[in-house]
Amino acid sequence: MTNRYERLKMHRAMQRRIRLVVEERRMAFAAREPEPTVDLETTMEIPPPALLPQRAVGRVAIQSA
Repeated sequence: MTNRYERLKMHRAMQRRIRLVVEERRMAFAAREPEPTVDLETTMEIPPPALLPQRAVGRVAIQSA
């Protein structure tokens, strides 16, 4: 049975190893993928659909008698 100090020490060492592995994998994946060709920060205009007439939000069409 290990005492509390030794358990904490082993836990910290394990967390350090995990952090190193995660960082290595992150770097490997970043090096593997090329830079995006499209600027992800640009905005684009979405034209309104031409098929249906646009109504105000929350309004319904009333059938006249």
